[in-house]
Amino acid sequence: MLRALRSSSTTILPEPPQPQAFLSTIHPHIDPSQTKCTTPKPFPYTSTLPTLLQPISDQNPPPYLSYAPLFQFLTGQNFLKLGQQIHAHMTLHGHQPNAFLGAKMVAMYASSGDLESAVTVFRKIKDPTSLLYNSIIRAYTNNGYPLKTIDIYREMHSLWLKGDNFTFPFVLKSCANVLDVWMGECVHGQSLRFGLELDAYVGTSLIDFYVKVGELRDANKVFDLMTVRAVSSWNALIAGYMKEGEIRVAEDLFRGMPCRNIVSWTSMISGYTQNGLAEEALSLFDEMLKEDSEVKPNWVTIMSVLPACAHSASFERGRRINEYVNRIGLESNPSVQTALIAMYAKCGSLVNARCCFDRILENEKNLCAWNTMITAYASHGQGLESVLTFENMVRAGVYPDAITFTGLLSGCSHSGLVEFGLRYFNSMQTKYSVEPRHEHYACVVDLLARAGRLAEAKEFIKKIPMQPGPSIWGALLAACRKSRNLEIAEMAAKELFVLEPENSCNYILLSNMYAEAGMWKEVDKLRARLKCEGIKKNPGCSWIEIKGKAHLFLSGDLSHPQSKEIYNLLEALPEKIKAAGYIPNTSFVLHDISEEEKEQNLIIHSEKLAIAFGLLNTNPEVVIRITKNLRICGDCHTVIKFISSIYEREIVVRDVNRFHHFRDGACSCGDYW
Repeated sequence: MLRALRSSSTTILPEPPQPQAFLSTIHPHIDPSQTKCTTPKPFPYTSTLPTLLQPISDQNPPPYLSYAPLFQFLTGQNFLKLGQQIHAHMTLHGHQPNAFLGAKMVAMYASSGDLESAVTVFRKIKDPTSLLYNSIIRAYTNNGYPLKTIDIYREMHSLWLKGDNFTFPFVLKSCANVLDVWMGECVHGQSLRFGLELDAYVGTSLIDFYVKVGELRDANKVFDLMTVRAVSSWNALIAGYMKEGEIRVAEDLFRGMPCRNIVSWTSMISGYTQNGLAEEALSLFDEMLKEDSEVKPNWVTIMSVLPACAHSASFERGRRINEYVNRIGLESNPSVQTALIAMYAKCGSLVNARCCFDRILENEKNLCAWNTMITAYASHGQGLESVLTFENMVRAGVYPDAITFTGLLSGCSHSGLVEFGLRYFNSMQTKYSVEPRHEHYACVVDLLARAGRLAEAKEFIKKIPMQPGPSIWGALLAACRKSRNLEIAEMAAKELFVLEPENSCNYILLSNMYAEAGMWKEVDKLRARLKCEGIKKNPGCSWIEIKGKAHLFLSGDLSHPQSKEIYNLLEALPEKIKAAGYIPNTSFVLHDISEEEKEQNLIIHSEKLAIAFGLLNTNPEVVIRITKNLRICGDCHTVIKFISSIYEREIVVRDVNRFHHFRDGACSCGDYW
């Protein structure tokens, strides 16, 4: 429309549209109660739209400056069509925007999502000013074009136009987004030259820039020089220290803040979560919930704390947060529900995860929500459900990405759906234009190797168009134990010893295979190598949450206050489960000792201790949820099936790879793991 108007300057102009036409256009789309600008501004911006339209309706020709308040009013309102009509009205009356009016028009178009028109208006201005450049810099930054922002700033600088506290924050944000340290430092220098180093807005932007490019020392210097520190300055520095793992420094800053806002609290909670300090994150969140707390959690805070529940498998804490979500009216928020799906899935409750997924309206289920549900099913070994969810997603018109296929292929692998998995992998590029990544190739190796097709997996690795990494060789090594293929296991382990020499799991896995084969000399050699190279083995541990408190157990642990009761229960267990058909699998005892000693050793595994504690301290209808930091051993897997039958209990075990749901003497994995 604009191009047509510009190209028809020699033709007879049609009758200009009248304000009444504008009003009839917008009335169906505007809530009368919302006709005023939400942010109070000086007159005339507090006027209603009809009042702003009056000057261009009553006077002919309309006053040139009457258009500026209109474009200002429409900025951020997402009424693009109305803005285009007013632009046309102005053009048909022979008015061309100067730099001041052009800046308002650029802001209106950019905030309405029409960046092309914003750029066109900008380029038509003959004598640009800093105000005009600020508007297009803001437009490019807010629309996700950081490189364009930097180019425009260079152009502005070449015209000797002076930047101000509206220029530098957006340019610094763009420099941070593309990690352009040199340009950011140049902008810092310009801010010093123009005397803006003490401006709170510029100072905060500098801190944020240095934090994001990893220059925490420089961020701290800027902070120390600020005479007036806005809350956002403190928040930016706290986020920086949390990002670098400097927890104590971040805590000192948080405690030293003269006042804190929701971002301050959320930054701390998010930082704790990202650094694996789940209990600290949950404790700080509980502090926000206290009656005397001036700042209450919002939806971002909730999304930051839920991963802490997932990390520590704190189902009860997560459930209470879900109840809080419902109390404050966030049950319909798609982002919060997606975070709840992930939390429940990682805490072992697939039923609750699915309920949260179903609460999201069909037209609000975005790719993230679908991916989270697909991955949830995959981690619980429900490969067929992953496949069905994927097909439903595609039918809903949501196209998959790389994360989708990681979850989908993993689900196929855990459920033995080899042909499904291979078909989906082959369709990634051809049908969905998704380039396979390292993790997708690892999933295919796992898919084939788990099914016992080790030779195919080995050949597949040779054809991978990139250097195979630890996840690929790790998948092959892990599958070799089930197939008892030492030849391929040694080959995979050799690669892993080079790629990740400090990962004790690879040495332990190969050592376990040697032990199962009775090759004790090879076991001793690997153990000696671990000791010589100073590589420490992660001790196996399991934990269970009861009444909001986590109880942790190591293998053979005697430190728990209820140890006597726990061991009494476990000592009576073998006789009960042997009567039901249990035969101890002593191949999982990886020491050269007698069979009797091996059977005794099996009883004191950490997951059995945790389950015994759960049996002693929970009601029969309560699901026993156990988390283990390593892969569950085969004998424990068998024993737990018998326990679920004898004691008529549902038991969920989350190990390092997946979830196992035990009920009525069977496991959800179908012994395919």
